[in-house]
Amino acid sequence: MNLSAEYIAVVINSTIRLMAPILLVTLAAVICSRVDTAHIAYEGIMLSGAFFGIAVNYYTHNVWLAVLAAGLSGCVISFVVAFFIVKLKAYSLVVGISMNTFMVGTTTFLMTVVFGSKGVFQDPSLHGIPKITLPLISKIPILGTIFSSLTVLDYGAFLIAIVLYVFLFKTVPGYRLRAVGVNREAARSLGTNVDRFRITAVTLSGFLAGIGGSLLTLGSVVVFTQNITSGRGYIALVADSLGRSHPLGVIAACILFGFAEAVGNILQMNTSIKQQLTLAIPYLVTLLALIFQNIRIKHARNKHHAPLECAEIKEGKETNNDREV
Repeated sequence: MNLSAEYIAVVINSTIRLMAPILLVTLAAVICSRVDTAHIAYEGIMLSGAFFGIAVNYYTHNVWLAVLAAGLSGCVISFVVAFFIVKLKAYSLVVGISMNTFMVGTTTFLMTVVFGSKGVFQDPSLHGIPKITLPLISKIPILGTIFSSLTVLDYGAFLIAIVLYVFLFKTVPGYRLRAVGVNREAARSLGTNVDRFRITAVTLSGFLAGIGGSLLTLGSVVVFTQNITSGRGYIALVADSLGRSHPLGVIAACILFGFAEAVGNILQMNTSIKQQLTLAIPYLVTLLALIFQNIRIKHARNKHHAPLECAEIKEGKETNNDREV
């Protein structure tokens, strides 16, 4: 394995392509966290977007209609999740697990019914999302490699993160949305329809998760395989936690997971390491990231409570001295 500058550029390019779907789903998780309606149904939403994207592509031969269908399917699934959590007061963990399991079974069944295929579906008539060639940068040796074969959505994921940041922190509707997540009763006292806000936010977030799923089937390789998400919805939840539900903060976390997956793919192609081990690298990095996050939170809590405890001890000693006197 030759670690030349060109080789490193290939790794960076692979990292961008692999992190883009995770980033889109993580941004959906950011919106849900901000309105205090966090759930774990992103795996099912991604599967829905991946399947309906490829299905509409197959019948219409229009990739943009396919991406739109993927986003809308994500909205439908997210609305169902939001309705159960907000209106019916269902336990979000149960709703998320149920939806994920339901979509795995549904997409497997529809794959047999619609395409007459099991396991993998691929067709020459399918069109992928167009790749963008940057006129000047593409001719520069290293930069040309880094930005080669990237789709509109690969670049769009970063743009959406910036737009979401501006919306949440620089606009009045964004302030209201965050207010709902911070204190529902206070927001309700100001006349905000909290339930409608939460359901709308979660439903619209499903569009991002849906097109994130479509990137898996319409991006670099146009193919649908059973359970194609492979846990990326759960990885997005970890990225949301590491980025503290900040649209720009989660980018760094997604880069970490994209890089881990890229390294796994490279080791699989260029070394004799068993495939099972290389495929496990992104999930191992996810576990390590969670451990690091928990240690960091615990350290912050201890650091925050230490002065209070010292003050209490000092106050207690002074009280005892007063009693002795």
